[in-house]
Amino acid sequence: MRLTTAALLCASALLCRAAEPAAGHWEGVVHIPGLEVPLIVDLAPDSAGKWTGSATLPGFGIKGAPLADFAVKDSGLTFALKGAFGNPAFAAHLTASGELAGDFTQEGNTAPFLLQKTGPPQVEPPRTATPVSKEFEGEWHGEFDVPGSKLQSRLTLTNQAAGTVAKWVIVDKKDNELPVNFVTEDGGWLTVEVGAYGIVYEGRYAAGTKEIVGAFKQGGFESPLVFRRP
Repeated sequence: MRLTTAALLCASALLCRAAEPAAGHWEGVVHIPGLEVPLIVDLAPDSAGKWTGSATLPGFGIKGAPLADFAVKDSGLTFALKGAFGNPAFAAHLTASGELAGDFTQEGNTAPFLLQKTGPPQVEPPRTATPVSKEFEGEWHGEFDVPGSKLQSRLTLTNQAAGTVAKWVIVDKKDNELPVNFVTEDGGWLTVEVGAYGIVYEGRYAAGTKEIVGAFKQGGFESPLVFRRP
């Protein structure tokens, strides 16, 4: 039994060392047809050989999103971005010139990516949701502009032991509830994120008018969105 355990530990260590060149801070693009999406990935093994990582997609409101489902084999590495941007999967390998290349797969569509190592890994620690102050709790209504129309929006914030639960509905012919995955308040600023769609709302409570004044952001699109009590 001891020999079997030792052999497994040895194999694990060899596997980790084989993929250690993949550790680092990587920057580059995903080559989606007609669009190049900037991508930043940080990859690092811990002392036990378990891989961790985070990803940033500038312009899509995704910063330091955690990576998961790591699998390492020789110079190949696969992982996934959870709870953001449609939960894409990455299949990567180290090239002879030291780049990290591979395929980005999202909802059945695949596009190549190429990343250059620019420094040591800077894996973002997991973010912690926070409760919101009493001024933010409750139901809010607002509207914002999109090209060609206005959309109604309803946001309900409820504090619970594990943080804040948010229900966010956008009305476009019918009610569409967004899968909110992160809510926090910092210095009077409210942040509500829908990672699966790259949507972020940031707003500040205005005591004088009793409104939440902020903006709806998705990718490069941004529109003012003011929430008021119904």
